[in-house]
Amino acid sequence: MTTARMNRLFGASGNCFDVAIDHGMFNEASFLNGIENMHDAIHTVAAARPDAIQLPPGTARLLQAMPGADRPALVLRTDIANVYGNPLPRSLFSRVIDSPVEQAVRLDAACVVVNLLQLPDQPELLGDCIANVNRLKPICEAFGMPLMVEPLVMQDNSKGGYGVDGDIDKILPLVRQAVELGADIVKADPCDDVSEYHRVIEIAQDVPVLVRGGGKVSDDEILRRTKTLMEQGARGIVYGRNVIHHHNPAGMTAALMAIVHDNASVDDARAKLG
Repeated sequence: MTTARMNRLFGASGNCFDVAIDHGMFNEASFLNGIENMHDAIHTVAAARPDAIQLPPGTARLLQAMPGADRPALVLRTDIANVYGNPLPRSLFSRVIDSPVEQAVRLDAACVVVNLLQLPDQPELLGDCIANVNRLKPICEAFGMPLMVEPLVMQDNSKGGYGVDGDIDKILPLVRQAVELGADIVKADPCDDVSEYHRVIEIAQDVPVLVRGGGKVSDDEILRRTKTLMEQGARGIVYGRNVIHHHNPAGMTAALMAIVHDNASVDDARAKLG
């Protein structure tokens, strides 16, 4: 069943575009922009036909209640972390939901996703994440559920929360750790110089790598970055804010799908934005 579920995620091109709308799981007010009404957000994105939508348990039912066989596959978020607050809380944590894989099966998910967080001077948090992955892996194997691990190297930023650290020398070992822990799919940040991303693909040892979108950027930047990442060997993308915060989420989804699946040029993809 792992192969069958992977086939639901990855299109005929062998690639995947997963739209992340799981931000409400992290108890951060700024993350709710554009997704205050999850029914509308999910239906808008689903209508644009990405390969998958990433959701928490509480709102996954909204996607799965949609009629028809061509709705996007469900990627179920299985953990909660408190690393994005401003100011940061006194202590940081990452916790897995109860019976995560059983919930995923009941929701007919095609995949579960869990964080592997590396923050400055927070070894206990990384230890929690390793324990989470270790707990999930054998249960995923028992149920034939693909495990997506999200190795995120973060830096302490001036706003009081944690932002992306694009240092490839830090990204590489954490991606490899995710692979060695048993990830079926890796969801990783881009590095500062995206032309070096082939090194991340290599270190992942044939495990498909989907690239995280991070914060909202201009249309031109996200399209050009995506094109370069796909040329470097990425098997797809997992973008959230660059889709749901866009004035035309359906158009941005279509533009990114054209790059991910059809090898479209940036200009051809941009034309789909209208």
